Formats: sequence, C-alpha cells, structure tokens
Amino acid sequence: MKPLLNILFKFGRNRTLEEMAIQVQKGDQQLQNDLIEQYKPFIAKAVSSVCKRYIEESDDEFSIGLIAFNEAIEKYTKEKGSSLLAFADLIIKRRVIDHIRKEARVQTFHLQAYEEEEDEFAQTKIEAHLSLHEHIKQIEQEFRKDEILHFQSMLKTFQLSFYEIVDQSPKHADARINAIEVATFIANNEEVKAKLFKKKQLPIRLVEKHVAVSRKTIERNRKYIIAMVIILTGDYVYLKDYLKGVLNS
Repeated sequence: MKPLLNILFKFGRNRTLEEMAIQVQKGDQQLQNDLIEQYKPFIAKAVSSVCKRYIEESDDEFSIGLIAFNEAIEKYTKEKGSSLLAFADLIIKRRVIDHIRKEARVQTFHLQAYEEEEDEFAQTKIEAHLSLHEHIKQIEQEFRKDEILHFQSMLKTFQLSFYEIVDQSPKHADARINAIEVATFIANNEEVKAKLFKKKQLPIRLVEKHVAVSRKTIERNRKYIIAMVIILTGDYVYLKDYLKGVLNS
C-alpha cells in the first residue's frame, strides 16, 4: 500500500500511469521502483498466462517479467498505444516466450544423448520435449492474437478497423511495397511521425516532399500507410514478420 500512497501524494490522483512512465524516463528512480512494486500482481498474471501455471516471485519467469515490465516503462511512448499496461503485457509475454524457447533449445541439446537409447526414461524425456514444443506453438498462437488485438486498438485511435485495412490494402505487390516504403519514411522521421500520431491524420503535403510517390498514390493508400506506420513504430514481432515477407516477396 505504501508505494501506491507515495505515488498518489507525490503526483496527485489525476496522474496517469502513462504520465508516470514519462516521469520515470526523466530519471525518477523512486517512482520506477514504486511502480514495479505496485504492479507485481499484473506482472505475475501476464507471466502465468504464458506459462499456464501459478507464478511465484521466486520463479525465474517472474524475474523475467519484472525486467520486461521495467523495459516497457522505459520504452513507452504515445506511439506504443494509449495504454502502458497493454504495451507492457506484450513485452512481458514476448520475453517469457523467448525464455521458454531458449529452454527448449537447451533441452534439444541434452536430448541428443537419449536419441539412441530405448529405455523408458529416454522415451519419457522425448515425450516431454515434444510436449514443450507443442506448448510453445500454442502460446505463440495466443501471442499473435494479442498482437492483433493491440494493433486493432491502435487503429481505432485513427478511426480505422482491421478489416478495413485488409479490404483496402493495395492489390499489387509493387503498390504495397511503395506504401510500406512511405510508411518507413514516416516511422523514421520524428517530425512527420509526431504530427501523424498527434493529429491522427496523415500529413500528406509534408510526406510527398520527401518520397518518390505521387500525392494521388499516397491519398489512395492513406489508410494502409497509417496501418504500416503503426506496425513499424510498435513492438509487433509477428506483424513485422509480415512486412518482411512483403518486402522480400
């Protein structure tokens, strides 16, 4: 309760979690420690949703969740979404999945010693290994859904929908690549990116000065370009893999 009271009395009741994250980024170490302490139950819940079991603070996975939550605080910007908790949930789950993958690779290495054995112990080890890989596939599928849900929430802030983007995406590969290149420029240009996320509108006049794409083409693919900027500036693993696939096709 004390960390929560410290936060309330220090900043007042109207200070949002997102505003506190910005304050932490300016160097408020005490606030950072207080937030991590306060949100331990949230961290444990996010980790547990991946591990499919009750998580205690002594577990390695919980420590990974703490580090990931701290990472989310330090990396959060408005471009990551209106909710720091939604962003932190993605980061925590990704880091835990990475940990599970690493453990699976270690188990694969150790299982090589059992491949030629035929006893019951070796068979049990192999079955456990296969079960772990199936679990990883399952949680990665769930994480993809989480990414899409977060992406959809970001689209809503621009009054766009996921299905609208799918329906209006450029039909030809060259057009998609051009749109993604425009989006990449915006994502890498702080001035243009800031205007896009502040006004929730694509600054077409400003963009067309810096890209080799006509104004008409930019306007026609406006919604798709905005969606691609959201992906490029967000922490989306699987959606960014989609972009790589488009550019490499």
